[in-house]
Amino acid sequence: MDPIEIIGLIAATLTTSAFVPQVVKTWKTKSTKDISLTMYSAFFLGTMLWLYYGYEHQSLAIMLANGITGILVIFMLVLKIRHK
Repeated sequence: MDPIEIIGLIAATLTTSAFVPQVVKTWKTKSTKDISLTMYSAFFLGTMLWLYYGYEHQSLAIMLANGITGILVIFMLVLKIRHK
């Protein structure tokens, strides 16, 4: 595997895993009053565009990071809508 792709996978792991504590906290507390629906919607769109970009460039790091982050963002959006 290309060393640059390995760096990308490490970066993807760090940035995606940094998002997990917010999802866990929101799920446990059911508190979404401080979560911006507009920001998470825009973030989801950006994440999906990055996923497509990664696919077009066949970058495993970009595809994994944004695929997993997209799932986490969907989860946050569902929590936001469900616990308004």
